Amino acid sequence: SMGTHMRTTIDIADALLIEAKQLAAEQRTTLREIFEEGLRAALERRRGQPKFKLRNLAVGGSGLQPPWSEDDWGAIRAASYEGFD
Repeated sequence: SMGTHMRTTIDIADALLIEAKQLAAEQRTTLREIFEEGLRAALERRRGQPKFKLRNLAVGGSGLQPPWSEDDWGAIRAASYEGFD
């Protein structure tokens, strides 16, 4: 994780701790990782300022045009690599 670590003791509702331990086990991560992620999210939410937000830079456009309008991404990707064998 980030930088140095301080040790502290906190009281947590049994059910919440059990749920966190189960999630950590299922996701093969540590309880500390779960807590740190949750605490970061809570701090961000309570401060009301997301750390990073991607600006919307979308342009007008009207989607895929013929001959690609009916194709799926696989066909478009395949066509983009034609001749690079």
